[in-house]
Amino acid sequence: MGDIIRLLPDSVANQIAAGEVVQRPASAVKELLENSVDAGATKIQLIVDDAGKTLIQVIDNGKGMSENDARMCFERHATSKIQTAEQLFAITTKGFRGEAMASIAAIAQVELKSRTEENPIGIQINIAGSQIISQEPCQAPVGTSISVKNLFFNVPARRNFLKSNQVETRHIMDEFMRVALAHVNVEMSLYNDGDELFNLKPTKLRQRIVDLFGKTYNEKLVPINEETSIAKIHGFVGKPEFARKKRGEQFFFVNDRFIRSSYLNHAISSAYDELLAEKTHPAYFIFFDVNPSFIDINIHPTKTEIKFEDEKSIYAILRSATRQSLGKYNISPTIDFNQEMSITFPPPPKDIRVFQPELPVSSGSSYSAKGAHSAAITRTRDEGWQKPSDGEWQKLYEGLPQEMPIQQEMTTVQSRMLVGDEVDKRPIQIHGKYILSSIRSGTIIIDQKRAHERIVYEKIVQSLALSQAPKQQHLFPINIELNSADSKTLTSILEDLKLLGMDIEPFGKNTFIVQGLATYINENNVKDVIDEILEEYYESGSLSISKKMDKLAQAMARRASIDYGKVLQTEEMTQLIDELFACDLPYSAPNGKPTMVTMSLDELEKKFG
Repeated sequence: MGDIIRLLPDSVANQIAAGEVVQRPASAVKELLENSVDAGATKIQLIVDDAGKTLIQVIDNGKGMSENDARMCFERHATSKIQTAEQLFAITTKGFRGEAMASIAAIAQVELKSRTEENPIGIQINIAGSQIISQEPCQAPVGTSISVKNLFFNVPARRNFLKSNQVETRHIMDEFMRVALAHVNVEMSLYNDGDELFNLKPTKLRQRIVDLFGKTYNEKLVPINEETSIAKIHGFVGKPEFARKKRGEQFFFVNDRFIRSSYLNHAISSAYDELLAEKTHPAYFIFFDVNPSFIDINIHPTKTEIKFEDEKSIYAILRSATRQSLGKYNISPTIDFNQEMSITFPPPPKDIRVFQPELPVSSGSSYSAKGAHSAAITRTRDEGWQKPSDGEWQKLYEGLPQEMPIQQEMTTVQSRMLVGDEVDKRPIQIHGKYILSSIRSGTIIIDQKRAHERIVYEKIVQSLALSQAPKQQHLFPINIELNSADSKTLTSILEDLKLLGMDIEPFGKNTFIVQGLATYINENNVKDVIDEILEEYYESGSLSISKKMDKLAQAMARRASIDYGKVLQTEEMTQLIDELFACDLPYSAPNGKPTMVTMSLDELEKKFG
């Protein structure tokens, strides 16, 4: 048999390698922005068209490249970042493997313009599918401009697997935000389809967070600062009352490189024990300064996962620093053993005499009536505090209904139950989550939140079928501020939200005004409803219009429904049960989980053996 193993052509090998580095337009954005940072740029401009599918352009004022460097940057494993294998364990730059530009050039049409300060003339290179199209001198400012056009033009299968423009744009914004947070001293701007989304000036970290995520974040942040021999930790964590249902603004940076770590996220979450509502997540912006030799950053193709040499110590330091910061700013509960203000009593007036109460105990095992009377004291205007006379203690009970002794009352209740008298069948709420109600065959237990989700969901579906939701206009409109990414997405779905019963209009940059809401939405949690809708919209980006609207309806029902822990009156529980059984599918929530369980009398009897 002849030889069957042969080398792949460079073009095919580059496309295979590109699959690891460039998974979507945001991957190319990440690599280009990090290259600009490594080039020492103090000003970076990102221009995106058609969610990066048509154009991704990054312009910086870094040190630029010579003609030879500009040509070499497109070769695989060509890099200026390292020279020896030992340097892999002391990486301080963003890129170091020399694969980014080669991978991008293998699956796109790339135009590069660059000039160094020493050269009066720059260099321009055009390359497509790893093939050099042209290379010639050009006029260019100091720095580098790279335009990536028609991404995946020669890999149509990969292009077909991309999500909708809204989803891909959101991923691009996420990468931009990560670089912007890690390098607050760099001026950065982002233009999407001709619209300016961000224009960030050099500033401090707190202001950069506010510039990226909105003015409201200024009051949500608590600083964290800890320095040890293992690592230096600084940044901000969010106040517990601003925690959100979705995992939103959560950022870890190690030596100014964004990373993901469920292990460190658990350290933050554990520091918030007993401070957060159920299923909510705090925001955090945490920066670690660690000796590069103590970490390994080359364990993942996108370099978003790293390995610490002493992970357990990092965990303990982070948890302790977070807990300490929350306590320092009076957010976590503390006990002052010297004085607790909630149980401090004011001193009595100077003209009042206080007598020590007498508590004589009878010969039996309970306090005598006389003992109870002795503990009571009364006050007269002239004599101060005095004990009532022995003959007046009965007056304490005047006007109160005469009740049977406790033992006799318990016996009567038990006897009524034993002889089969009618019992109270009104619904009962337990644990702030479930509603118990008697039925002829036994007992039914209803999950109050899931039941209300089903009710609200069917109301929304009905309003969609009629193309009109029952709305109530607000006398005082509600203002809502979002970050630039969410603002752009919300603008694109305003017409869809009107069908869902939300009358929202743009009101300045990243600000919206809510004129009216569907009757089943509480205006106090309208911001939570919008957050839930946006999150669901990002997740369902590639679905059809009808399925996407159904997902939005589910998201709205989830946030508009009553939450666990809400105490319901008897009338409210009765109405909830009646509306649930009036639904088309009362036995399951929109997500398919059951709204109720039943237990027959036979099952109850078996439980008691």
